[in-house]
Amino acid sequence: MNNEIDNYLNSMTDERQVILNKLRLIFKDSLPTGIQESYRYNMINYEIPLSIYPKGYHVKDNRPLPFMAIAFQKKHLAIYHFGIYMDQKLMDWFISEYHKYTGRKLDMGKSCLRFKNINDIPYDLIKELCKKMSVDDFIRLYEASRNNKVVK
Repeated sequence: MNNEIDNYLNSMTDERQVILNKLRLIFKDSLPTGIQESYRYNMINYEIPLSIYPKGYHVKDNRPLPFMAIAFQKKHLAIYHFGIYMDQKLMDWFISEYHKYTGRKLDMGKSCLRFKNINDIPYDLIKELCKKMSVDDFIRLYEASRNNKVVK
């Protein structure tokens, strides 16, 4: 395991460690082949390595392209999916399914799913979300967004 991830987990309460480790297992088992786990931006990241996408993340040279991330903030768990806001069909699916799984209103930013109550985390839905977008689809959406193109 990554020492930075170990340190991050060790800084959490036991309850938060259990949740993060459960999500890490879901991500490991469900994300597309090629995604790698790292620790960046004070989060556990799942990214497309430079060996697959040499252009990397436009924000910083020689940085892998972020795909998903998880982190506990002060008052909530945040799960980031960097493709969901670029794919309206995926967004619509997730919003519809979220209500079916939880019966609650979704607390969501641009790419951030926020869970203030840890009992409301829909693990099975997160697992499905992890499987919904391939690396190639995400790269295509990412490049189109960089060129201000609409992808159909």
